[in-house]
Formats: sequence, structure tokens, C-alpha cells
Amino acid sequence: MDMARAEQARQSRGPGRKRLSARDWADAALAAIGERGLAAVAVEPLAARLGTTKGSFYWHFTNREALIEAALSRWEEICTEEIITAMECEPDPEKRLRTLFAQATASAAEDPLEVSLLATADHPQVAVVLRRVTERRVGYVAHLFEELGFPPDQARQRGLLAYTSYLGHTQLSHAVPQALPVGAERGDYLESMMDNLLRRA
Repeated sequence: MDMARAEQARQSRGPGRKRLSARDWADAALAAIGERGLAAVAVEPLAARLGTTKGSFYWHFTNREALIEAALSRWEEICTEEIITAMECEPDPEKRLRTLFAQATASAAEDPLEVSLLATADHPQVAVVLRRVTERRVGYVAHLFEELGFPPDQARQRGLLAYTSYLGHTQLSHAVPQALPVGAERGDYLESMMDNLLRRA
């Protein structure tokens, strides 16, 4: 999720511009979650951030929970479905897998949103979406391993291992970034990890 998305939406408005959409509010809520956690989703601060009034919020949403739901749906769309769709342009499943892992870890290292959502996994709304997103992501990666010729049970196991590696990398990149390699060493490290996942017995 681009942290500047909400600010860009705010700056793009002026006299004669269209009114704020529900998506604008959802993107602003996602940016706030990334910066300060789920508690940051509050109507008045978000209205100020967007340069509008609470009336705009109530035009689109009945309550805070509805906004959280919309924000989580946007996260699922942007950070899972759109990425999978983009990956499908690459016909080679191994290149798809390596590109996906490299791009996903780089993006998660720059944006704290994923870590913020994982930290609130006990919230009922977040928990439901995290379960769905996790299954979708692991299932997609497992599918790539199947395309590479691994039996379904092995493909699932490797898909899960790849995803847990991604989550560990994401957590470390925000909590203890100095523990991870940088520059060219980062690329070598990620390639080595994928080599291990692709190795056959």
C-alpha cells in the first residue's frame, strides 16, 4: 500500500473536483493503520487528513467498523489480488515465483502496513481477512510449485515455507533491519532461499 496515496488524493482535489469516494476514505484508513495501527482509524483525524468533514464519511459509511471493512478489502485487493494478476503476465512459473518473492519482500520492507495488521490479528475483522489472505497467498505460491512439477502435498508444504519466510523477513525488516543483508547481498540471499525451496530431494 502506497503511504502517500491518501495525501495525493487530498492534494488532487480543488474547486470543481469530484467529491471524496469511499475508496479515498479506505485508502486514508489504510495509510493510518500503517502509520499508527488500527486505533488510528478515527473519523475526525481522517477527515482532517483528507481535507473534508465528517459529513463526507457518513455519506459513504454507517460507522467505523464499515470503514475498517472497506480498508481491509482494499488491502486484500491491492496487496494480494492485484499482485497475483500482475504475476500471471510471466509465463515461466519459476521466474514468477522468484519475482514475486523479491518484489513482495521489498514492498513489505518499505511499508509497515502488513506488520501493523499482523499486530492486530486478534481483532475480529482483521482476523477474518488475514485468514482469507493467508490462504489465498499460500495457495497461489503452492500452485506455482505444482506448475514446477512438485506433487500437491510437497507444493503446499513449500508454499507455506515460502510464505513463513516472507513473513519473517517482513517482521525483521521493521523490528531489526540490521539483521538482514542489504544491496547486492540481499539479492543473493533471496536467490539462495528460493534455490533451497526449489531443490528436489
